[in-house]
Amino acid sequence: MEKGLVIKSTGSWFAVRKQDGLVINCKIKGSFRTRGIRNTNPVAVGDHVSLIVDGSHGVIWEIEPRKNYIIRKSSNLSKETQIIAANIDQALLVVTLVFPKLSTEFIDRFLVTAEAYRIPSILIFNKTDLYDEQKMKELQIIKSVYERAGYETIKISAEDRTNLEMIKNLMKDKISLIAGQSGVGKSTILNAIDSNLNLRTEIISKSHKTGKHTTTYAEMHLLDFGGSVIDTPGIKGFGLVDFEKEEIYHYFPEIFKASKNCEYNNCSHTHETNCAVKNLVEKGRISETRYRNYLKILEDKGKKYRG
Repeated sequence: MEKGLVIKSTGSWFAVRKQDGLVINCKIKGSFRTRGIRNTNPVAVGDHVSLIVDGSHGVIWEIEPRKNYIIRKSSNLSKETQIIAANIDQALLVVTLVFPKLSTEFIDRFLVTAEAYRIPSILIFNKTDLYDEQKMKELQIIKSVYERAGYETIKISAEDRTNLEMIKNLMKDKISLIAGQSGVGKSTILNAIDSNLNLRTEIISKSHKTGKHTTTYAEMHLLDFGGSVIDTPGIKGFGLVDFEKEEIYHYFPEIFKASKNCEYNNCSHTHETNCAVKNLVEKGRISETRYRNYLKILEDKGKKYRG
């Protein structure tokens, strides 16, 4: 039995880097599929595994316990969840105010999931070279919302290399997940910070102003300046799973902090009197947009995202 790290998942085959540095294609043993695991992918990129090598191929026999993982509701209706990646030091969520259109609800769904699994998240605002004066003002407002909530935010342009050194310093010697909707420029950013990666990119669709999926499968890449990055397919939606409706507010740091001053211990921060959260929203000290997204997630969790 040998040890290895899963660096690519294509659904049925998994590329595993063994301890000697050799990468080998592996299947998973059949019993993984029958142990009641409600995932589309019981093995994920970032997993440390035990494998048996048979010639040029291998069989993944066992997964070591994960320190964390990030998960979303699968688009495959016959399964429960999709694990995007495991054993992550930090998540970089790439967004932009231009092409594709920014969705703060998407941001908050991602951040809530990362908070639930104790994965530090950093917001990267890309394509600032395309922002006019109005977009720059809008960017400052949105950045301040997330900075007040406790998140680090960075504005960059992969095209003209603005602040890319900051991204490199953040990623050095860490395992980073890079995620975002299609077309936000994840692959362009990675190519810009490490020219050895040479990831495929495509020009965004002008007619629909949405990105094309250039990353098909999650894959881990070694970085020439130290560390690794897990590149993920563009995510269109982010259905929340794996935790209870009553826990949602725990994963909005500013709402959780304020909740300690609510009159009721089981306050849902929706309709109760003397709710400290609603009070701070009314005073402008908690973002109204974040609060509205909390209510949307709460409503969805009570219906279609029930685990």
